[in-house]
Amino acid sequence: MNIVRRRGGGRPTRKEAEALTRRLLDSARSTFARKGVANTSMEEIAAKLGISKHTLYRRYPNRQALLEAVVERDLVRFRKTLADAAGQGDAPLAVLRDMAFSYFRFGTDRDYSAFYMSVTAEAVFSLPLRERLAAWSSAALEPVVQAITSAQAAGLIVPGSAIEICHVLVDLLEGANNRVRLCGSECPDAENLRLFESRWAIFQTAMRREPDRPQKA
Repeated sequence: MNIVRRRGGGRPTRKEAEALTRRLLDSARSTFARKGVANTSMEEIAAKLGISKHTLYRRYPNRQALLEAVVERDLVRFRKTLADAAGQGDAPLAVLRDMAFSYFRFGTDRDYSAFYMSVTAEAVFSLPLRERLAAWSSAALEPVVQAITSAQAAGLIVPGSAIEICHVLVDLLEGANNRVRLCGSECPDAENLRLFESRWAIFQTAMRREPDRPQKA
């Protein structure tokens, strides 16, 4: 029979430290989503996890640092999702479509959306938080902006500010995300796909570059 010996005192192993970090960020994310950033205390998060305040403050010196860590982890996950989607195709417009679909799927996750909708609502009344939210959004959407630029270079999307065109696409996708989030029950995959395809069709119609017409003599 195998016996697992419990470690005594001393520093935690790397695996134990990583597991605690995951638990901390998961707990902070859910508490921020439920109560808002301003109404969440470091002490509350420590008590919820059954750890000392010293342990929490040693990793994150204040609530802002903890929020930054939560968002940074989500940014890494989000950008990996976009990168994985971009690697599935070669045609610029197909790549952009796959990235847009990944954005849509990522945004329909209720835990993810609850957190960011809570932060966005609080940012309305906080200029520093609005500025951080704008910086986070810009970093998250860089791959989409680059895909739009590639599609423009291939003559598939109208010229102009790739960032503004990205915002149009995001606005369309967020509208579809909101419909999914507010479903009384889980929306079927077929309905989610229909919502996405309708928004993508609108985007293509609005942003497709018409072929140059020959000049009349």
